[in-house]
Amino acid sequence: MSRITTKDGTGLFYKDWGSKEAQPILFSHGWPLSADVWDTQMVFFADQGFRTVAHDRRSHGRSDQVWANNTMDQYADDLAELIQTLDLHDVILVGHSTGGGEVTRYIGRHGTARVAKVALIGAVPPLMLMTEANQGGLPIDAFDGIRAGTFNNRSQFFRDLTIPFYGYNREGAVISDGIRDEFWRQGMMGGLKGQLDSIRAFSESDFHADLAKFDVPTLVLHGDDDQIVPIGASALETVKIVKDAVLKIYPGADHGLTQTHQDRFNADLLAFIRN
Repeated sequence: MSRITTKDGTGLFYKDWGSKEAQPILFSHGWPLSADVWDTQMVFFADQGFRTVAHDRRSHGRSDQVWANNTMDQYADDLAELIQTLDLHDVILVGHSTGGGEVTRYIGRHGTARVAKVALIGAVPPLMLMTEANQGGLPIDAFDGIRAGTFNNRSQFFRDLTIPFYGYNREGAVISDGIRDEFWRQGMMGGLKGQLDSIRAFSESDFHADLAKFDVPTLVLHGDDDQIVPIGASALETVKIVKDAVLKIYPGADHGLTQTHQDRFNADLLAFIRN
């Protein structure tokens, strides 16, 4: 298995597929998943002539489970170390959900010298938590509930979470037990402490200043029936901050649209990259 060791001694697992001479696309996964959630995209885009890379965030998947430093700043710095170690240039950053926060904070802390384009998919920026200045966010009680469910019975909570995550509670939804089982498998590979810390990282991190530093073409793609990261406090606010961002909304789509709308998503991302 391919791994790098970060400056603080944490081992990070990553996948690196396709031609090493091709333009790289780096995929960042959501909570509580792993790089495996991007396998279909990695194969599809490698077949299209790109180099595809995805890593397991620290304390997730096959990466080391660490007690401390499970923060958005550290996630961004880990991403920077991966990009530097693999010597990626002209990279296209694609982040889903928490991964969208990770990508955004990377640009805020490390700039866009190595970045060609960015795609934020169902992403958490600019801020998920409701505050006086962010009335469209979710109340802290919502995230306390996620913490409690994860701590008290993580296995059952992850299985139950797949229902709103993929919109399986909507009329006419076709439920895939395979997708639900795979979500559970990936989630249970991670470390409990890191996953609990990550809830604070994705819900309470304020990305307004990071988004203001974007200066490359940016796609903001979101489902308008996303029950995990509501579109009003995320995508619709992000495009007000990122200059000339392209907003693409999937009517009726859920949070896990990279899987439930796989072919459409792959085609739209490819079109954005090649445009």
